Amino acid sequence: MTGRRSVDEALRAARARIAPEDALPLLLHVLGRSHGWLYAHGDAPLADADAARFDALVARREAGEPVAYLVGRRGFWTLDLAVTPDTLIPRPETELLVEQALARIPPGAATRVADLGTGSGAIALAIASERPQARVVATDRSAAALAVAGANARALGLGKVEFREGDWFAPLAGECFDLIASNPPYIVAGDPHLGRGDLRHEPAAALASGRDGLDAIREIVAAAPAHLVAGGWLLLEHGWDQGVAVGGLLAAAGFAEVATVADLEGRDRVTLGRRGGAGEPAC
Repeated sequence: MTGRRSVDEALRAARARIAPEDALPLLLHVLGRSHGWLYAHGDAPLADADAARFDALVARREAGEPVAYLVGRRGFWTLDLAVTPDTLIPRPETELLVEQALARIPPGAATRVADLGTGSGAIALAIASERPQARVVATDRSAAALAVAGANARALGLGKVEFREGDWFAPLAGECFDLIASNPPYIVAGDPHLGRGDLRHEPAAALASGRDGLDAIREIVAAAPAHLVAGGWLLLEHGWDQGVAVGGLLAAAGFAEVATVADLEGRDRVTLGRRGGAGEPAC
């Protein structure tokens, strides 16, 4: 074993090449070990095969591939989710959408919930994990993404969530819900950020949406009233500078109690509204 690097030495070398916070999860993934093991065994020699795998992952991260895709996992809410390049990488700011949804789903109630553009299933599965009596249906146009979401549901024991292939409301014809949530694409097409960082590797169709980034949101807002019961909620994640515009779309579509909620960094992140009921036919 002479000449082998120790685990700590390999980690230090990797942190000189990539962000320190990225190196550790890559090493733990290769070793199949916990943080606790690493702290107790940092002086252990790194096997040649593990060293080769780790160096290869570091090189791929150095070239820009997202850590979540390299390890195939990403934590979201209280869940550990599988992710692939067919799905967006769940992000902490989307947990605000889950929080706002849960605040409108009474515990123990058989609430009907739809998640549009589910990707890895993050939103649908987070809601289902907290509200087991809710009936949750999630849609996505990507069969590959739905395969990932379905596998996540089974791994988490949340098999009651129903996944359907199709664009937004297309698989939900004639169905009504108490709450609809979505994290749709909302980046302006051609935004230079799409060519930088992790976004370069994520599915473009799940990121960008027209000249102002609001094409998908317009489509969802226009169709949502036909799928919401009177008093039902629509919740949408969006960009930091789109709160006013999204609120205007909801108000113009007849939604009441329209509000925009900021994330932990004080940026507009979720806009929501309630379907009017007075004088309107029931869904």
